[in-house]
Amino acid sequence: MSINEVFPNPTVKQVIFQIRFPNLFYMESKIIGDLQLKIMKEFPQSTLLFRRQLLFADIGPEVKLENISGDLEKEAGKKIWQFKSDKNFQLNVLTDTLDITSQYHKTYDLGGADKFRDIIKFVLDSFFEVTSVPIIKRIGLRYIDECPLPSKDNDTFRTYYNSIFPIDRFNLAEAKEMDFKTVIKKGEYYLRYIESLRKIEDEYKLILDFDGFAEHITSEDYLTVTDDLHIIILEAYEKTIKEPVYQYMRQRRES
Repeated sequence: MSINEVFPNPTVKQVIFQIRFPNLFYMESKIIGDLQLKIMKEFPQSTLLFRRQLLFADIGPEVKLENISGDLEKEAGKKIWQFKSDKNFQLNVLTDTLDITSQYHKTYDLGGADKFRDIIKFVLDSFFEVTSVPIIKRIGLRYIDECPLPSKDNDTFRTYYNSIFPIDRFNLAEAKEMDFKTVIKKGEYYLRYIESLRKIEDEYKLILDFDGFAEHITSEDYLTVTDDLHIIILEAYEKTIKEPVYQYMRQRRES
């Protein structure tokens, strides 16, 4: 079946959109201020973060650490301009990366609800207006779902999911963890698909991780490509879940 409704209790827990682009060395001086003004109505909270990276260096026995520590610190960190919504989603901007992460949205583009697609378009249109970046090195759209498993046994699992797990060989009731991962090419796009059996807060769940991505795209095509990635992910999700999962998502969450 094709999903055409907004569920009150969706399995998706996090959705992430990301673009990578050529390094913009003038990000701080010429871009961030203009971008902040354009997106402020949706992202009123702003923070400058500094991400430190682990750096290994062979400095030799004759070099004193205090002489190079300043240079190492400068090389080992990245600035992150973070903008948060009053709702539960945020935007991170680096000199070569932009990502939007949401735990709020329940739909990508269906009517009658806040749409993740609208936020992507709002941010990216503003970003391209102030940067004029012509090429995107990579676009990614990722969904992470926590799916129910009322009873950890093979029969229940088969009722709920069309899974890749080899449960005929490895009984689910005996499994502490189980994982499957594949990366496949879908025309000009790619899909990384992961299934994981995990225990979360004393309950076993099936974690579905869909990461669709494309490479070397012109900026003007970003929304068309993102729509295509969403369709690929949606089709993969629909092939994995069965009717009991739809019933679970139609239930109202308890307060």
